[in-house]
Amino acid sequence: MDLVIARPEGLYCPAGDFYIDPWKPVDRAIITHAHSDHARVGHGHYMAHTDSEGTLRTRLGEITLQTLPYGETIEHRGVQVSLHPAGHVLGSAQVRLAHGGRVWVASGDYKTEADGTCAPFEPVPCDTFITESTFGLPIYRWPTQTELFAGINQWWRRNADEGRASVLLCYAFGKAQRILHGVDASIGPIVVHGAVEPLNAVYRAAGVNLPPTFRVTDLEVTTQTLQRSLVLAPPSAQGTPWMKRFGNYSDAFASGWMQLRGTRRRRGVDRGFVMSDHADWPGLQSAIAATGAERVFVTHGSVAVMVRWLTEQGLQAQGFSTEYGDDDVADKAVAT
Repeated sequence: MDLVIARPEGLYCPAGDFYIDPWKPVDRAIITHAHSDHARVGHGHYMAHTDSEGTLRTRLGEITLQTLPYGETIEHRGVQVSLHPAGHVLGSAQVRLAHGGRVWVASGDYKTEADGTCAPFEPVPCDTFITESTFGLPIYRWPTQTELFAGINQWWRRNADEGRASVLLCYAFGKAQRILHGVDASIGPIVVHGAVEPLNAVYRAAGVNLPPTFRVTDLEVTTQTLQRSLVLAPPSAQGTPWMKRFGNYSDAFASGWMQLRGTRRRRGVDRGFVMSDHADWPGLQSAIAATGAERVFVTHGSVAVMVRWLTEQGLQAQGFSTEYGDDDVADKAVAT
């Protein structure tokens, strides 16, 4: 029997009687990271990486949570389980399972370029690798960190010189903190939406260096301050009354989907920055190859394309049907 199989509740390990990122309530769940499409309410017992505790409790409330540092192995019903860096967001982990001489690794979501806000991705040797494929098409090739932030800083600086706020729409968990960590904070003050600041606090508590941030309701924030500010807000804030306080602002969206110009037009923003917490096409290729796996399951994204490419490389490949999405798109935070 396979070490991991697909069930209606999610990816299931029969030997250990637990699930990995299940989308329906189960007794025992290993959570790869705290984005809402992977970490859901209703499970009896959760296990995740130590650095995921803050985000999981912030998002899920009171849960029974067991945490594990990277590389430490525990045994459950004869299955050896360990967590390894995925490079996606703070606390993100690949799940390594060893049982009966077989080694499987479930990647969760991952990114292969280090960004300074979480432990960088580490390939884990295995027989079978379960990989995401969110951006599994050859068109998706990300700019380097240096190129990305040179573009954001230039846009922000120009707007500040012209007396306009720079509103950058980005997911509250992961992308917002990457932006904070990477931008040139000397350009002006940074204002964040109410959905972003609690997650900033979790990152700071984990030792990630982030510049000072303000909310629009803080006394230090004035009309003059806002005219030079960088404003980070989730996509759900677009078009809400919360945005009106920034006056004649310039707006932008940070996402891997900005690689496609049509997506930027549909978003109705001035600028699009190509930025993703997932691996691009070359990243997926290199990550899969580095595992040495002869068998690969593809969970979500461009599954058919990735399966076909893997098969052409001589690997055994097939898809797993899942309910995972893109980076917490279900974020429905209320503007504050």
